[in-house]
Amino acid sequence: MENIKQWVDKICEVLDDKKALDIETIEIGKLTIIADYFVIASGRSTLQVKALCDELENAMDEAGMPVFRKDGYEGGRWIVMDYGSIIVHLFHTEERQFYDLERLWTDGENRSQYHQQDA
Repeated sequence: MENIKQWVDKICEVLDDKKALDIETIEIGKLTIIADYFVIASGRSTLQVKALCDELENAMDEAGMPVFRKDGYEGGRWIVMDYGSIIVHLFHTEERQFYDLERLWTDGENRSQYHQQDA
């Protein structure tokens, strides 16, 4: 893939195909050095959140972008996947409401909800 936005779109597409809820992207590169983008998505159960993680990890490996690190898989309530310039947060819906990362990163640019036709 040529640029980071294409990788973000790929991640969103994989999550959408696996029925992730409320997929949102936030460009954070001008606010922090940790990453350029957050991708945030939810699942209705810990099983779905883990399935989202598994599917994304496999698809990204096949596409040539392996995950550097992931955390939270055992509990399945909030899984963080580090793809270098992209950090993916996969939440159980209750944790997402509680931690409300979108509110914490309101200064992020180019915030968008992903929909299949966006790809």
